[in-house]
Amino acid sequence: MNTGHTPREPVYLAVYDTFADWETGHATAHLARAGYRIRTVGASTRPVTSLGGLRVQPDLALADVRPEDGALLILPGADLWDTSDDLAPFAHAAGEFLAAGTPVAAICGATAGLARAGLLDDRAHTSAVSFYLAATGYAGGGHYVDTDAVTDGHLVTAGPTEPVAFAREILRLLGVYDGEVLDAWYRLFHDSDPEAYAVLRQAGAR
Repeated sequence: MNTGHTPREPVYLAVYDTFADWETGHATAHLARAGYRIRTVGASTRPVTSLGGLRVQPDLALADVRPEDGALLILPGADLWDTSDDLAPFAHAAGEFLAAGTPVAAICGATAGLARAGLLDDRAHTSAVSFYLAATGYAGGGHYVDTDAVTDGHLVTAGPTEPVAFAREILRLLGVYDGEVLDAWYRLFHDSDPEAYAVLRQAGAR
């Protein structure tokens, strides 16, 4: 597992008005502890406001982000995924990341954005419920998996009630934790299992 503090390729966290700030905190906190730099990316560098009222100043504009420079692109849910086309450029960027072999993780409404962009047509995936994605008119319904989170190659998807499972898949994909340590991490943060803490402590994980 990677728990050092050596700077690594950045993890890009997309931020936009109405983004669901609670959905990515487990992932970004533990990636940062493992030495990944978290860089926020907006449509521009103008401040945005999360669904929880947090004002965020993006580090970078989406146009200045290159897939080959990063370790991962995280797309949180947001009301805007379902109420406008404003976030379509982020789904387009996700396609570029995947084409370059750089992982993408999408949760909640961001999965619908990827569906509209055709990125789920041939990949196993999940979301809130199957009919939520079916409403987008996408062609990937046969690849929908009714579970907490799914990883298919370089793509992670999860529904809005599964931020811990979403983080678990990201931490596995980037090799931060694996095996019994990853299982213990999940049991601690998802199930409040006190025995899991002892496993993490013995492994030097936090």
